[in-house]
Amino acid sequence: MSDIGAVHHTGLTVGDLDRSVAFYRDVLGCSVIMEQEKVGGYLAAIVGYPDTSIRMAHLYDPAGRLVVELFEYRAPEMLPAELEPRRIGNAHLCFVVSDLDAVYARLVGQGVATFTPPVPIDTGVNAGGSGLYLHDPDGITLELFQPAPGTAADDLLQHGG
Repeated sequence: MSDIGAVHHTGLTVGDLDRSVAFYRDVLGCSVIMEQEKVGGYLAAIVGYPDTSIRMAHLYDPAGRLVVELFEYRAPEMLPAELEPRRIGNAHLCFVVSDLDAVYARLVGQGVATFTPPVPIDTGVNAGGSGLYLHDPDGITLELFQPAPGTAADDLLQHGG
């Protein structure tokens, strides 16, 4: 048995908290748990910046299982990142969907650009599914994935796996 438990949240640093909360809530269907501001204290010690001042929000994913934590640093000054999938250390969030074509059409209607239309997955453990990548307002990569029926990922979608 491991002494490390379940993942509590995934944290993302964003340039404008209000814009990002609106995107994750209104476009992706996440629900806001809380928003707050923190200055100094334990947070400054954890992140290693003595003058830390942040605005933050916690949102549940649309299924209510994963917490997405958004940080907007007020201090120290935020630094831009070169975000793209092939960069070491670059991460992405993947949301499972039941009808990727419908979600794609809705996103396009909302003016959200994706890397491609839905791409059929034709090999490997996810064969029979489909997926696509998009960026959030800060260029963070997100994946939308429709699993093939009968797969473990489909079980997660259908039954909370």
